[in-house]
Amino acid sequence: MRRDAPLAQALWRAAGLGLLCLSGLLAGCGTGVKSFPLQEKFGSTTTFSRLFDATPAQTCEAARRALLSQGYIVDIARAELVEGQKSFQPEAESHLQMAIRVVCAPDSSDGKVSLGFVTALQDSYTLKKSNNSASLGVGAIGSVSLPFMSGSESMVKVGSVTITSATFYDSFFDLVDKYLVVDEDLP
Repeated sequence: MRRDAPLAQALWRAAGLGLLCLSGLLAGCGTGVKSFPLQEKFGSTTTFSRLFDATPAQTCEAARRALLSQGYIVDIARAELVEGQKSFQPEAESHLQMAIRVVCAPDSSDGKVSLGFVTALQDSYTLKKSNNSASLGVGAIGSVSLPFMSGSESMVKVGSVTITSATFYDSFFDLVDKYLVVDEDLP
């Protein structure tokens, strides 16, 4: 039995060494997960919200009118939610799409004061071009590549960012206030 013990130990060592090499090889092949610093910091800021002397339905209606007045396409318009989007093309091969979401919630027991929460998201797209060539295969002869080239173009999303500019939101809230005043003047 003692004769086999050194052989068993050698086999165990070889297996352990093999596993160690395999794990090192796999670790070298894997792409490390890129880590980013924390992007969110919660605080008591009024960048994304504002109080209005109106019901939630009146506030959301004013927000809908504000979006329409700036050329936004309104996708959803309810008493407590408005969503709209607008497209921009700053360059020939670039495209931006802005999506704005407004949520209106009561902030008083009588419902005559509401809190409007607004978030704007901007998606960036770029033009991606790809070329295609044609080839013809004939069984006895082989394949022949023909010089016919065709290309295709498509817009590819390259980024998305939540707008955090206080000036942007202040101008939106000012426009909503303008449409609330107009509503008060109506019978």
